[in-house]
Amino acid sequence: MAGHSKWANIKHRKARQDAVRGKVFTKVIREIVSAAKQGDPDPDKNPRLRAAIEKGLSVNMTRDTINRAVDRGTGGGDNENMEEVNYEGYGVGGVAVLVETMTDNLNRTVSEVRHAFTKCDGNLGTTGSVAYLFTKRGEICFNDVSLEDEVMLVALDAGALDIENDGESLLVITEWESFGQVKDALNTAGLVSDNAEVTMSPTTSADIDNIDDAQKIMKMIDMLEDADDVQEVYSNVNFSAAVMAQLSEEE
Repeated sequence: MAGHSKWANIKHRKARQDAVRGKVFTKVIREIVSAAKQGDPDPDKNPRLRAAIEKGLSVNMTRDTINRAVDRGTGGGDNENMEEVNYEGYGVGGVAVLVETMTDNLNRTVSEVRHAFTKCDGNLGTTGSVAYLFTKRGEICFNDVSLEDEVMLVALDAGALDIENDGESLLVITEWESFGQVKDALNTAGLVSDNAEVTMSPTTSADIDNIDDAQKIMKMIDMLEDADDVQEVYSNVNFSAAVMAQLSEEE
């Protein structure tokens, strides 16, 4: 759990920075359009669409913008030639990296992804080389650990798999398909989370206690996230407390 918190803190700060720049909006809209197009337009019947909408709300996207994206997906035309492709590889220190993309030009996308890996001393791998190290699941985080009893009672009754407490935060873990119903139950009970998302959670971690390696990993992730075709970047990196402190000072 400690490893999750260390990476999540940086990841969420980066997400907020992206939201300020507005860059994340384009990617979320693309995901909403694709999810609506490939499944039911009703988010209550389409877990992927529900997760995409929750992501949009988490970065302060308006309901009107979300609804227009859903309409684009159900109306056809937009995103017609978009293909979803995942890329896998390793960064320095054996850090596993999973990259989700949505593209209309595979050559352009793989070139950008490969460049980010090689530029930062990483290696782009083959399909399946790291995907087995990640599990798709819902994560609902509370920064107030005093809520544990209330959160546990509501979340488990709503179908959550587990609740973890690392002394600093609570993490409610759900099947990705039931993420929406668990979050709704918590909200109805007045338990509003500090962060909630469907993510690819690593089953093992790669410990990094060298600032040079950490900087290369962060640079690689930044390069990947800056690519227009990249939707999400997941990693199993676990920075030491000392490295976390140095990275925070650089922000």
